Amino acid sequence: MKKTSIKTIALLLILFLGLALGAGCAQKTDSKTLRIGASVAPHAEILRAAVPLMEAKGFKLEIKEFDNYVMPNTEVNDGNLEANYFQHTPYLLNFNKSNNTNLVGVAKIHYEPFAIYAGKTASLADLKDGATIAVPNDDSNEARALMLLEAAGLIKLKPLDGFTATVNDVAENPHNYKIEELEAALLPRSLADVDLAVINGNYALSSGIDIEKLALKYEDASSKATDEYANVIAVKAGNEKDPRVVALVEVLQSQEIRDFIKEKYGSAVVAVTGK
Repeated sequence: MKKTSIKTIALLLILFLGLALGAGCAQKTDSKTLRIGASVAPHAEILRAAVPLMEAKGFKLEIKEFDNYVMPNTEVNDGNLEANYFQHTPYLLNFNKSNNTNLVGVAKIHYEPFAIYAGKTASLADLKDGATIAVPNDDSNEARALMLLEAAGLIKLKPLDGFTATVNDVAENPHNYKIEELEAALLPRSLADVDLAVINGNYALSSGIDIEKLALKYEDASSKATDEYANVIAVKAGNEKDPRVVALVEVLQSQEIRDFIKEKYGSAVVAVTGK
């Protein structure tokens, strides 16, 4: 084989290896662009309202929408996104524990009251013995849903240490309600098949549910859940002071965004203050 051919092959091999290694690394972005993952509603909608305010601060928002609760976190952990906006702290902590990730919430932005929604049964008063009630099957949201069912007088839970209840913690169920655990994203579609469903606010919004008509009971605004389940901006540990993230928090906690949230979502989404 000629020396020139050997050199050509060697150069091609080096180029191939370089491309392969590059493909395995997290994509980089410029220092003025913040790539952020978000649920479709209300998170991505709120972020789009924040775009001009971020531009006024000299930053660009690149929003990637997700329809599940896993990928936004893995994308941040892998470095493909700088931040995400879709979850509350209990879910974030459980995700870290289950997936050996190190993500942190940097600021609380809004609160989405959980609600019990009418399915085949139109009201709580009409609920019959043995009725089926669907709840989220992930740890933190299931506890929250069960606590709302207890507040509505439908079941009674064992004494709890924090927000950790599952169906195994139901102490009293005098009407033998069947509590069906489903993936949170599937709950809106379950309404035609169950009597009631306890649904996360963002999934109720993104699925087009008539919240004002079908929501039978909301979480009490003064409950511990208001603060515990506030949705946060999350980043990989160590990136809390990233100027792009700091700017986004300032924008999302601004009066302009608070007004946008109130005008667009009413009681379905409530802006919060504080860290």
